Formats: sequence, C-alpha cells, structure tokens
Amino acid sequence: MVTPVSPLTDLDARSREVFQRLVDTFVETGEPVGSRTLSRKMSVGVSPATIRNVMADLEQGGLLYAPHASAGRLPTELGLRMFVNGLLEVGALDTTERTRIETMCQAAGRSLEGMLEEATTLLSGLSQCAGLVIAPKTDAPLKHIELVHLGPGRALVVMVAANGTVENRVLEVPRGLPPSALVEATNYLNARLAERTLDESREAILADLETDRSLLDDLSRKVVAAGLATWSDDKPGAALIVRGQGNLLNDVSAVQDLERIRALFDVLETKEQVLRMLDLVIDAEGVQIFIGAENDLFTLAGCSLIVAPYQNSREEIVGAIGVVGPTRLNYRRIVPLVDYTAKVIGRLIG
Repeated sequence: MVTPVSPLTDLDARSREVFQRLVDTFVETGEPVGSRTLSRKMSVGVSPATIRNVMADLEQGGLLYAPHASAGRLPTELGLRMFVNGLLEVGALDTTERTRIETMCQAAGRSLEGMLEEATTLLSGLSQCAGLVIAPKTDAPLKHIELVHLGPGRALVVMVAANGTVENRVLEVPRGLPPSALVEATNYLNARLAERTLDESREAILADLETDRSLLDDLSRKVVAAGLATWSDDKPGAALIVRGQGNLLNDVSAVQDLERIRALFDVLETKEQVLRMLDLVIDAEGVQIFIGAENDLFTLAGCSLIVAPYQNSREEIVGAIGVVGPTRLNYRRIVPLVDYTAKVIGRLIG
C-alpha cells in the first residue's frame, strides 16, 4: 500500500539525490532506472543495495513505481510534480537560441498569424515535441484596409489593426470587376473604418447603405457586401495552430507509449477541447506545467503540457504558446524555451 506523498523537504540528502538522478535519467532515456545505473551517477559512492532500499522508500512514499517486478523504477506523475516543484533547475537559453527565436518571429513581418506559425514551428523543432499556440480573435480597432485584385472573381482584403497586426482574407467578388470598383470600395471602407472594430464598422456601413444608395455604384456595393458577409461568417473564439505532431512519434518503443501518442493525436484533432488551454493560464503568470492527470485535456494520453501566456502592450493576456509531449519531457530545457518565446511574441505584437 502506498502512503501519502511526503514533501521533498522531508527526504534526507541521499534520498533527494537518488530521486533527482533517477528522474534525470528517466527524462533522458524513457526507460526504467535501476540501482546499478544510479550507483554510477551518485556524487559519492553508494552501493546498489543501499540505493535499492532508498528506491523502495521512495516507492512507498508514492514518488516511484515499478512497471514490472524485476524492472527498475519510474517516477509517478506525483513524483514528477514533486520534482518540478522542488528539484527542477531550469537551464538558460544561449545567445544562439535566443537570436534564432527572435529572428524567426520577426521574419513574419507584421502578420500575427504568420509570426505565431513561425514561433510554433520553431518551438516544436527546438523541443522535439508538438508545438501549440492559441491566438484569440482580437477586436482591435482597424487602421486601414486595402482591396487587391487576385484574379477572376477573387480579391484579397488586407486589414491593418491599430495595434499593428495584419490580417489577410480572400473575398469572392463579381467576375469582370474593374479595378476602379476595388478602389472605390477601398476608399469607402477606409472612410468608415477609422478607430472602429469590424463589428462596429459593419453596423455603420449597413446603416449608410440602407439610407443612401447613391454612396456607391452597384459593383462597388457588391464588393462591400461580400466583405460584410465574410466578416459575419467568422466564428468567434480563438484560433489554434499545432505544429510538429510527428515529433511525438520519435523514440516510441513501447506499445503503451504508442497508444498514448495516438490518444494525444485524437485530442489535438478535437480543436475545441484544446482551445480550453487558454483558460488554464488566463489568470496565471509565467510558465505553467501540467503533468498527466493534472490536465484533464490530456489525461488519457498520459502527457505533459508546458504553456505560457503572452501579453500585448497593455499587459492583457491575448494568447498562449506551449508544447505537449510525453511526461518524460526535458523540463529543464523546454521551460525556458516556452518562456522566452512567449515574451518575444508579446514584445513584437505590441
């Protein structure tokens, strides 16, 4: 029978070192760790027999478990939590990694979506996990709008918000539309968009067109109507970007691990559930770590989530970025990666 977990402060120095080195080895290999392996890693000479006794005590305390009778030990999810809270020594990013993160994010220009995609792809590659980013729909006032001809029946709408973010959308417009109609529609919209959100602009434009049909010619009116229809079709809520799911299949050796990854894939495909990730950090500061059953989004997958919010210039939380992977994540390396990336995003979006 497992007794309640004791705080790490209740453990003596030898037990703490055995536990820390066991978790470090597990994170590195993903395999059960035996007493002989640990005896070679200890700072002072300790026999395998002594280490087995310490491991038995740690198992009794709920920090370790044996997957098989003759196997070494693995940390429990509670043990990993104790490790993260009490023993984790977070590493520092080197100059090369910091420069790479900033360069990749800046390469996307002023496009928020492009920057978030770059950041997520990079974070996935650096962590060798799946990268996630939540980009809530913002309702910032618009500064400028531009309609650009793409081809027969299509036009690109470039919208620049007051906070500097850029969003592009493709509209369906009447075929054979002359360039003058796009220019007229652009001028008309810009005259009514200044310092208004999309919703506010839509209401004002509908009112104008209802009261004065002479404001626009027929073709320009159709372009504006197409834009209004596109805006109203937008679904509220946050957008989700996921990159690097294939990384989760690296080094999967056990059948149960593969099943966990498959379960995680199912969760990631159910984007509505993953969007709840923002709720986990909306009132938090800094990086948050959720291990296994602590996060009801990924309980079945037996995975860990490391996530941090990012803020705009008004110190409002506008999104979250993180990684998800097996519980044997390299927490020491990934925590500063997530933290720094979130801060870079917040600085660039203004």
